[in-house]
Formats: sequence, C-alpha cells, structure tokens
Amino acid sequence: MYRNVGAQRHIYRSRISILVKSGQIDQAVQVFDEMSFSECRMFSIDYNRFLGVLIKNQRLFDDMDTIGIVADIWAYNIYMNLLCSENLVEDALKLLTIMGEKGRQPDKVSYTIIISGLCRVKRYEEAVQMWKFMIKKGLEPDNMACRALVLGLIESGQADLAYELTVGNMRGKLRFETLIYNVLIHGFCQVGRIDKALAIKSFMKRNGCEPDLITHNVLLNYCCGHEMLDAAEKLMEKMEKGGMKPDSYSYNTLLKGLCKASMIDKAYTLIVNKMEGKGVVDVVSYNTVIHALCKVGRTSRAYKLLWEMGRKGIFPDVDTFSILIDAFLKEGNSSAARDLVGQMTKMGLIPSRALYTIIIDHLCKTGRIGMAHSTFHDMLEQGIYPDIVSYNALINGYCKSFKVSEAMKLYEEMQTIGVYPDDVTFKLIVGGLLKENKLSLACGVWDQMMEKGFTLDRDLSEALIKAINLNEVS
Repeated sequence: MYRNVGAQRHIYRSRISILVKSGQIDQAVQVFDEMSFSECRMFSIDYNRFLGVLIKNQRLFDDMDTIGIVADIWAYNIYMNLLCSENLVEDALKLLTIMGEKGRQPDKVSYTIIISGLCRVKRYEEAVQMWKFMIKKGLEPDNMACRALVLGLIESGQADLAYELTVGNMRGKLRFETLIYNVLIHGFCQVGRIDKALAIKSFMKRNGCEPDLITHNVLLNYCCGHEMLDAAEKLMEKMEKGGMKPDSYSYNTLLKGLCKASMIDKAYTLIVNKMEGKGVVDVVSYNTVIHALCKVGRTSRAYKLLWEMGRKGIFPDVDTFSILIDAFLKEGNSSAARDLVGQMTKMGLIPSRALYTIIIDHLCKTGRIGMAHSTFHDMLEQGIYPDIVSYNALINGYCKSFKVSEAMKLYEEMQTIGVYPDDVTFKLIVGGLLKENKLSLACGVWDQMMEKGFTLDRDLSEALIKAINLNEVS
C-alpha cells in the first residue's frame, strides 16, 4: 500500500510539473488541490516546491496553516522576492513580520530582498534603516546585500552614504566584489567627485581586488564627458601597457569625447589608424562621427561615411539613417532625405519613433500637414506608439495651420493613452487657441496647465491677459 501511495504521489508531482512548464497554472492548482485531498501524505517540500509558481494563490499559505505546516525560509523569501518585484513592498514588509511570528526568523537573504525592494520604490531612508536593523540583529551583510544597498543609494545620488555604510564601516570584515567598487566609482563620477572615485580605485587594488575593464571604462567615460581628453588618452595607454585591452565601448567613449571637443578629424583618424586594426569599429563608432559632422554642417562628408562603412562590412542601423535624414531635412534637401528613407526600407529597417517624429516635424514645418497626419498614422500601424515629442510635433503643425480643433483632439487623445502634456504642449495649445480667438477654451487649458504645475512664458502670458482684458471691456 505504501508503495502505491508513493507511486501516486510521484504521478501527482509529475502532472503538476508538466502543467507548470506548459504555463497551465490554474490546472496545476487544481491538481495540487486534488493531491491534498487524496490519500497521499503532503510534505512541506510539496508546498515549498510549487510555491514559486503558485505564489499568487495566497490560500496555499492558508492551507499550510490549517494542517500545521509552516513554510520554510526559502519559500518565504521566494514570496517576498515576488512581492518586491511587483513593487508590493508593504505586503513584503508584513510578510517579514509574519515570518518571525511563525518562528521563521528572517535571514540576510530576506533583508537583502526587502532592502532591494525599498530602493526600487525609492524609499531609500527605510532601506538604510532596514540595513542597520539587519546588522543590529547580528546578521553580517554579504556582497549581495551590499550590492542591493549600494545600487539603490547611488541611484538616489547618495554616494557618500553608500560608501560609508559599506566599504567605510565594513572595512576588513568583508572582501568586497569588484561590482560594488565599480558602482561606487560610478556614483562618485556622477556627482563630479573624480578624486574620490580614483581613491576608491587605489583602495580596491591595495585590498586585493584588481580594477577591471568596467572600472576603467567608468573613469574613461567621466574624463571624456568632461573633455579631459589628455587624461582619457593616458588612461587608455595605461590600460594597454597593463595588459588590459580596451573594448569597443572604451574606444567609442573616446570617440564621443573627441567629437564633443570638436576634434572630429582626429576622431575619424582614430577609427582608421587604430580601431580598425584592433577590430573594435562598429556601427556606434561611425554613428558618433556622422552625427558630429552633421552637427557642424558637414553633411556631405557624413553621407560619404555611410557608403564607407558599407564597404567595410559595417551595416548602418536606424540611428545612422535618422541622423542623416534629420540633417538633410534641416538643410532643406528633401530629395536626399527621401532617397535615404528608400535605402533604409530596402534594407528591411523599420523607422524608429524618433525618425517618424523627425519626418512629422519637418512636414509640419513645411506646411504639409496632411502628409504629417498620414505619417503619424503609419507610425501607429507599425505598432510604434508616439511619445510626447511626437504629439507636440503634430500639434504644432495643426496650430500653425489654424487647425486648433484638430490639435485639441490630439490633446485629448494623448491623455487617454497615458501620454501627458508637458509645458511645450500647453504653450502650443494655448497659443493656437488664442490665434483663433477661442478665449474660453484657452483659459480652460491654462487652468489645467496651472493645476499640473506648469506656467506660460512671459510673451504668451501677456497675450492671454490682454485677450482676457479686451474680452471684459467688450
């Protein structure tokens, strides 16, 4: 008999496993219920094993309570992790309390999950308090816990606090992983503290943790972003001398720095003389130089690079075409832009939202509002949803063409799909309504604007007040 019951239990477990793997969760729950009412004895492993996939069925915990089985730490942690991943942090905190009440004291994994969850919803102060509480309970944070706290605090711009609570307070207690040092270095670079970032790099090396490629790329990114190009080039040389090969990200970062400093020819020379030989040239490299050339009006030279990259086996992407199309349209060369769209289509590349917006904006500015409207709907048909910039481009076109009623339809439509007006939208709509003497509607939109914390610029504000005063006089 016992053998038969064991075989039956195995069959139940197999059925549930197959249903879960095929995504038939409801059926898996039904079989689990059937198993619980059968002659098979239920073990805590049966609950814990399926808890991860059936976690949304809270009654599983209730069933376990009924028959006196308490979920283990592993199961509780899975549940907490799911709650935090769905930003249900309050429920996760309640579960943390329930664990203790059930005799399952939270471990460092439990606290790490909660700290990470609190940081995810930007409750950084509570995350810090939870960190301190964990240590007070005698649980020494590990690298995973440090990572959760550091990532959260760096995101909130609290680099000093992140350093103090981890590397500062736990020096000698934990061998920190490279990732934690890198996040801290990135955090200090973000707030302009390159001195502190370099000090951490030296510290990690002294403590047996060698700076890796990411460490150097973070510092390289800072130097290039602040036009410290001599320092950037020295860092690249130092990397190579130390046996660390800069990757395509390293070189592309240097390219961006050179282009930002208007050293475009030097950037191109870097591609040809060094990057090609090392095999690190990619589409991003060319896009960087093409964009820089277009910005300074050297569009013809940029266009030649499009053909050059093709000859070298580097295929242009949507960004390449978007940069060039935008440049040609700004120059008034619609024919070249149209040819590029044709080339792009032949390559099977679908325009991005940014490119659609560029084209819509150009059509509106050149008075072809009907074509802009059609292009907008083509974008929707491609499954590409417009953002606020896309809507503003078309709204601007309608307002300039004295079709403010169409602009108002877009204004209402965008909000129904979760795209909310910004200060540009409000100014366009109010300006368009005033031009067509629709004062009442303009005042209504102005009220909505103020409710959302936006204000009109001086000229438009004076025009609106003047219109209101004239209306009152008449």
